[in-house]
This record gives sequence, C-alpha cells and structure tokens, in this order.
Amino acid sequence: MIVYPFSDEQARVLINLHQQYEVWIEAERALATMPYNLIRKEVNGYSYLYEVLDRANNGKSLGPWSDEQEARLTTYRSDKADWQMRRDTSKARLDESCQLYRALRLPTLASAAGAIIREADRRSLLGHKLIVVGTNAMPAYHVEAAGMIRDIPDETLDCDLAWTGTTFEEGQQPIWDMLKAVDRTFTINTERSFQARNAKAYEVEILAAPSRIGTIFRTDRPMPIPLAEQEWLLNGRFVDHVVVCRDGTAARIVAPDPRWFALQKLWMARQSKRNPLKRPKDLRQGTTLLDAIRQAMPQYPLDDAFERSLPGDLAPLYVDWSNAGAISGAL
Repeated sequence: MIVYPFSDEQARVLINLHQQYEVWIEAERALATMPYNLIRKEVNGYSYLYEVLDRANNGKSLGPWSDEQEARLTTYRSDKADWQMRRDTSKARLDESCQLYRALRLPTLASAAGAIIREADRRSLLGHKLIVVGTNAMPAYHVEAAGMIRDIPDETLDCDLAWTGTTFEEGQQPIWDMLKAVDRTFTINTERSFQARNAKAYEVEILAAPSRIGTIFRTDRPMPIPLAEQEWLLNGRFVDHVVVCRDGTAARIVAPDPRWFALQKLWMARQSKRNPLKRPKDLRQGTTLLDAIRQAMPQYPLDDAFERSLPGDLAPLYVDWSNAGAISGAL
C-alpha cells in the first residue's frame, strides 16, 4: 500500500482548516487593498483628507476637506474595523485547527516556504500568477490522495515557484514586492538571476514556461529563464489545498496536476545536466506519486486518453512505469 488513508478525524480537521483559512485570507486580502490609514489633517489653517502610506507617516493629500471627504473617511474606518474584526475572529479559529492538525500528524510544510506562499496568496498571486512546483508541493498531494503517501521525499531547503500569469501591468514588480514583504534581506543571486536569497541563505527560484515568460514585466525580480519542461506543468487540473507549516501557521498550496508533476520528475531524473545528488530523489518522487495516483486519486485518471495526451519526451516514461506496475501486480 502506497497511501495510508486519513482517519475520519484527520479528514474533518482538513475540511475545517480549509474553510477557516478561506475566511481569514479573504479578510487579509481586503485589508491589503485598503489604504494604510486615512486621517483628517490641518495644514496652514485648512483641512485635508490625507492618506498615510506607511508607519513613518509618509502621506499624500486626497483633496480639501468636504462633506464627501468626511463620508469617505467614515466609510473607510467602518469597513476597516469590520474586516479587522473578521480577520481576528477567523484567525483564532484557524489557530485552533492548526493545533489539531499538528497533533494528528498530518503532512506539514516548511515554515520558510509557507511564509512566502502565504504572502503570495494574500496578494492574490497564488493560483493566478504563481504556483508551487518544487518539493514543497508534496503536502498538497498527500491531501489530494486523502492519505499519507509512503516514503515520498518531501524535505527541501528552498522554494520553487512557477510564473503562470497571462498578462502584466507595466511597471509592476509583484514577485519582488512579495518577497521583500516576507523578508527585507532578500537579494538577487548575481550568478543566477532567477534566484533570490535571504540573509539565512534560504533560496527562492522563479521558473517559467516559454509561453508565459513574456507576461513578466522586465523590471520584476527574480527574472526566470524559460524552461521547456515547465510547459508540461501547465496541463491538467491544479491541486489546491490548505496545509499547516512546521511553525503552526497555515498556508495554501496551489500545485500542478500530480500526473504531469510526477512525469516531469521522472524526466528530470534522466537528465545528465541535473545535479546527480537530486536525480535519485526525482525518481522516487515521480514513481511514488504515480503509484499514489493509481491507488488513491481517481479524479486524475491514468487512462488511454491521458496517455495519448503525452508528448514524446514523457510517453516512454509513462509506459515504463505502467509496465513495471503491471509486472509487479502479476507477481
């Protein structure tokens, strides 16, 4: 058996966790789109509505004070208070579910990766412009299988994200702004422009399929290089699950269709340019994940239609895996 099904209690906690996270992140997103603060300010005997931009009290005028400006300030304060109350209430419930999650030994995510992915979600980047494509996707595949996947490698000291956006706004730096919001010490690796590192040497790599590279504005950072194999990870249906990090916080993972992810791993395991220390892990991840899909993920069929959709680079790998399973099952 590759997948050990979750208990009823584990499944219940996972369902509640996802629901509570959605309420909390909705409030976080709403607050993120609101001004830092609005105030009435007196300047040379005249009143203005001012937007405060940051904690240093930098700001800008929004125009002379008027009845309309007063109504705007009143609405802002009311809306902000409502969203803050909703955020704080939902956070308390979310924290309780996170504690139960850890007590039940459900699959966890590295805390450093969780902070980055969570900030991407708060900024509405996750699932729309970025997905998780590296080993950090593994906890989501456990949840998709509704059980613990045995012996699948899941340790990682970095965070791999893929750009999936289809449009960009000129002058915007969504990736760089997101990373800097998590940790101001992130800098670009001058030898690898697609990689950022912080003061603790934690690495974040941004990857992209050739078909999507043109939708990243040229001033954003890190700037990925186009990789043909990233096209495969755009296929199928993404997984989308909330998990808990090792520090007890929640994070949402949006990751590629597990079939395409697994086959890409098998392909990478055969590439001579791949780090030889990583190839054995790629092979185990790809093989074990395909076995788990066959056992516990009927929502991702491994049928003739899927096989016909595979490109020439992946089709032989799928056939080899399928034949190995048939031989194993006959023994």
